[in-house]
Amino acid sequence: MKKLYFARHGQTVWNAENKICGITDVALTALGHEQAEELGRLIAAKGYKIDEILHSPLIRAAETARHIHEITGIPMRVEPRLKEQNYGDWESTPRDGAAFQAAKAQFVNRYGDGESMMQMAQRIYNLLDELKAQSQEKSYLLVAHNGIARIVQSYFYDMTNEEFAAFGIGNCQAVEYEWRE
Repeated sequence: MKKLYFARHGQTVWNAENKICGITDVALTALGHEQAEELGRLIAAKGYKIDEILHSPLIRAAETARHIHEITGIPMRVEPRLKEQNYGDWESTPRDGAAFQAAKAQFVNRYGDGESMMQMAQRIYNLLDELKAQSQEKSYLLVAHNGIARIVQSYFYDMTNEEFAAFGIGNCQAVEYEWRE
């Protein structure tokens, strides 16, 4: 079976300002572009066997994927289900605020007009199930968001509620997963 790789997008202005981006389409900073290029060089240097890059439609992930594609030549396409969670009332608020941290542990909460963790997990788990079914033929790099990273991690590893709520990866950090039977 081939592997699955996941990478978070490069730094955005709101990441630098410690704000929740969610579905707000926030562009990469100059550092974010540099991080994406560095990740592309790392993937090329390590010889990762990736057949296709699937990326979120949000500009920060699309630009990260584009940089990786330009350096590695790996084909890329938009996967709408990789869009970040709609954090509703929490969009643009401080990401380390105590109220948001408590709300993040409420998996059925839609944050006002947003999307619950359970709704997001359903769309990501469905995507991962489809990719797993194709894993004999293709390996993928998913380029998306920190909220999506939590869901992907929980697909591959058992996690407590507390571990799930606290899980995150850095900008342009890549994680390798092996499909389980």
